[in-house]
Amino acid sequence: MIPFNKPYCSGRELSYIHEVCQSTTMSGNGDFTKLCHGFFEKHYGFRKCLLTTSGTDALEMCSMLCELNAGDEVIVPSYTFVSSAIAFIREGAVIRFADSGSVNPNITAEEIAPLINEKTKVIVVVHYAGVACDMDGIMALAKEHNLFVVEDAAHAIDSYYKGKPLGSIGHLAAFSFHETKNINCGEGGMLVVNDERFVRRSEILWEKGTNRAEFYRGMVNKYGWCDTGSSFLPSELNAAFLWAQLEQIDDIQGKRKHIWESYDRALKGNLPKGITCPELPEYATNNYHMYYLLCESLEQRTAFINYLKNNGVQSTFHYLPLHSSAYYKDKHDGRQLANCDRYGNTLVRLPLFYELKDEDIDLITKLIKRFK
Repeated sequence: MIPFNKPYCSGRELSYIHEVCQSTTMSGNGDFTKLCHGFFEKHYGFRKCLLTTSGTDALEMCSMLCELNAGDEVIVPSYTFVSSAIAFIREGAVIRFADSGSVNPNITAEEIAPLINEKTKVIVVVHYAGVACDMDGIMALAKEHNLFVVEDAAHAIDSYYKGKPLGSIGHLAAFSFHETKNINCGEGGMLVVNDERFVRRSEILWEKGTNRAEFYRGMVNKYGWCDTGSSFLPSELNAAFLWAQLEQIDDIQGKRKHIWESYDRALKGNLPKGITCPELPEYATNNYHMYYLLCESLEQRTAFINYLKNNGVQSTFHYLPLHSSAYYKDKHDGRQLANCDRYGNTLVRLPLFYELKDEDIDLITKLIKRFK
């Protein structure tokens, strides 16, 4: 069976983890954490970066920094992972789910605008498959209505919108380094702060509600409890693993580019009836996180996934729309989200990981072309 995903190790992870084990600091915010922070801040120009134990934790920090009150509304795409919404629900927010656009699963300013009212406080955008939402229109809406924008950039490392790195455009952003992502440390994430207003408090939330980070920098002579927060920072073991990956980011991205483009060359214009390839908008780059196809119906997708499985290839669908989930369907306002439902019923993801061989790609694409 060709798996859907296989986490990649560059070869240096164990060496760096061994280095941590021989050091005097295994808890978070050590040398490898600082190396990772510095990489993102210098390479992508992010104002402030803080590693977290998961992308979900990074989103929870975003929610806390936005200082939501009970009844405040947050606009979130329905076609996303549950973390995009639950982080804000835990702060007492009411979620207003937005439909996807017609071209790809991202939300658009046109879908967001009618949902804004006097209770709206935050817009969450998800850059699906590492492809940017059209941020100009979204940021214009946020400025007009004095709203915060949180970029859920879980898929979006090393991807750009009109030359701007994803994660650098909104007030706050969250990345994921889960094993399914381009760059991984098994389980991990990162908060990005682009607005100076949030910098100091983000460190306090990160360090269990204390000003411990300032103490370690010599800015205060003692530290104490001064806000809410949690133990959001990962251990140095995770950071060491992540640093080994970041050192090889160009190689990893180059291999994923080769795989994505091999799929696209083989399949575009050669797909069975009713199945289509992804479309990339001109304003967005591709970070090769995912290669997906769209079937014409749920029935066709089910048959297609089973067909590939029976021929030794593991493919998978993706999100189930959150507005119709068991947890939220009775809280949803009843609007039909047709595009979101379409992606939920028809999208299928193909295997894409560093060690996928050319002969595997050739087998997969030939099988797809023979599907009826």
